[in-house]
Amino acid sequence: MDEFELTDTNLTLFAMKYYQNSGCTDVLEFHDDMKRIKYIKRLFKKYKDTGELKERLILNHLIVLYNVFHHPAMTKMLMHRLKGYEDFLKTFLIYLSYWPPERGVEISIDQRIVDVLRRL
Repeated sequence: MDEFELTDTNLTLFAMKYYQNSGCTDVLEFHDDMKRIKYIKRLFKKYKDTGELKERLILNHLIVLYNVFHHPAMTKMLMHRLKGYEDFLKTFLIYLSYWPPERGVEISIDQRIVDVLRRL
């Protein structure tokens, strides 16, 4: 995968390069998939602010994203767009076995999310 700095300016181009949805019929579907990152951010913010966790919805969004994007690229995009929520993201990605072992050892996991995910 390309090793360059991901920015808000080049994020869409980067995402298009690694989009792997063979059933995609138009650019609107691509943009709908990209909106899932924004939805996850909102759900993480709600969890941080209120303690309400919609774990199944977050899992659904993540699974869809990892089904249509190259996995390392998706992780890179999520880490870029979800700054401030890395511990929440890492916890979910470890649960889904999408977290690369060489990435972010310094990022902790959220124990409350771990407990919720263990009950699923």
